[in-house]
Amino acid sequence: MSGETKTVIKGNSSKYVKLNVGGTLHYTTIGTLTKQDTMLRAMFSGRMEVLTDSEGWILIDRCGKHFGTVLNFLRDGTVPLPEAKRDLLEILHEAKYYLVQDLVALIEAALKKKDSIEPSCRVPLVTSHREELSLIAGTSKPVVKLICNRHNNKYSYTSNSDDNLLKNLELFDKLSLRFNKRVLFMKDVIVSNEICCWIFFGHGQKMAEVCCTSIVYGTDKKHTKVEFPEAKVYEETLNILLFENRETRPDAELMQATRGYTGANSGYHSDEDVDEKLDRVDRLRRK
Repeated sequence: MSGETKTVIKGNSSKYVKLNVGGTLHYTTIGTLTKQDTMLRAMFSGRMEVLTDSEGWILIDRCGKHFGTVLNFLRDGTVPLPEAKRDLLEILHEAKYYLVQDLVALIEAALKKKDSIEPSCRVPLVTSHREELSLIAGTSKPVVKLICNRHNNKYSYTSNSDDNLLKNLELFDKLSLRFNKRVLFMKDVIVSNEICCWIFFGHGQKMAEVCCTSIVYGTDKKHTKVEFPEAKVYEETLNILLFENRETRPDAELMQATRGYTGANSGYHSDEDVDEKLDRVDRLRRK
């Protein structure tokens, strides 16, 4: 193009140069560009000709989207990397072009970590009362704990108890997957005096409990009855969500907004019901 010339860039490390990288403009020193053993050092060491326009901008025929990241790495020896894998791959491509090997290694390590399988939901298994207290005190989230402990049963189970115990476990799994980013869920399998019980904590304090077992008397001996109070568990889970990022106990209006699912025929049978209820709670929380 008219006005473009080839020239050799010379000067001490404090000299500033103007770069036009694919239309993106940068202003930096020769010292920054030659700090590491890269292609840019070769370009600005006075050994190679570079292309400049009529206004003195040094032209580099590359995409300038991530050149600032490359430049900042040369300045500081480190740089914050984006979360998106696509952006990481784009920066990696540029780092390889400019032969910035330390940046290449940094990005490849970040990509390897990102590709490793990380569980999206973690549920701690409580092994002692001390550990439970530590977990509750160490989180800013509300807490839901399920006690599930069959080995201490002194009596035989009623006919539906096994099924109901499994239903409680399935509901716990469903809730923990749905709300794990907002609530800390934990399982307790060491308590000796409970078989199946839900406990809800807000701001480190116990707020509610839903016991799922009772003793019934047969003709010959006592039996343990395990129930599945699905509606009550959902209600208390919605209640405990009100303790997110709050310094005081939720007011009566907020608490009332989560209730209404405890009738004889009540129950949660669709996620849409829960979403509608959560939307109402969140609207009230923002008031």
